[in-house]
Amino acid sequence: MKGRILVMGGHEFDRLDGNEAIVEHIISLTGKTAPKICLLPTASGDPEDQISRFRRSFGSRGCEVSDISLFRLGANPIDVSAHLMKQDAIYVGGGSLVNLVAVWRPHGIAELIEECLQRGVMVVGQSAGAMCWFEAGITSSSGRPEPAEGLGLLKGSLCVHYHRDPERRARYLAEVGGAMPAGYGADDQTGLLFQDGELREAFTAREGAGVWKVTEGERGGVEEPVAAKDIRPELSPGGPADPVEDFRHLNAWRQSAPLR
Repeated sequence: MKGRILVMGGHEFDRLDGNEAIVEHIISLTGKTAPKICLLPTASGDPEDQISRFRRSFGSRGCEVSDISLFRLGANPIDVSAHLMKQDAIYVGGGSLVNLVAVWRPHGIAELIEECLQRGVMVVGQSAGAMCWFEAGITSSSGRPEPAEGLGLLKGSLCVHYHRDPERRARYLAEVGGAMPAGYGADDQTGLLFQDGELREAFTAREGAGVWKVTEGERGGVEEPVAAKDIRPELSPGGPADPVEDFRHLNAWRQSAPLR
């Protein structure tokens, strides 16, 4: 598999817990000051709030932002292939891994994105949007954490929200070595960058958050920490943002953003 895929254990479009540093890192990886970035929010059913936050987060930094809602193509027709091919990066949001794969398959989205990768478009995903590229992952799509198949563009498996969701982590460790291949566990606000199918970089944007390589052991999965660079800038004098401030920024962006 050719191309770059950046997968993250969890990431929100707000100003908390290193999320801003991740947005800046994604932009820097495109190599452009004003990249074209398109959101595919399929895994969550194309929610307007996720779309608004994405547009504010990347749009306020000068990016040319767009989104494609597969659930609303009838009302908002678009040439999906032509649009995605023009992007510098495609961001795949979180939600249900099972639903994401089920909706994408009849639309041929996986094959289309694979072609985008070969043409140099970077693919970014978090949570379900990260696990979908692997052969398998642990999803809570049906309530309790369970193994689920991915699209297989990347070898191995991925478990997201690693230490935030102990039940998911425990299920992953139990499954590795059985039907599930070895892979990685990624905390929220961490990421792994793959180039042509090979791991090139691991990063963290939050204190205490890390990435683990998980391989088969005698009694389930065995964890080994992966060296991850800290991408956080120095803390500003005002300290980290709070939820109220972030809500004000989101409302200001909504009022100033052009209608679409």
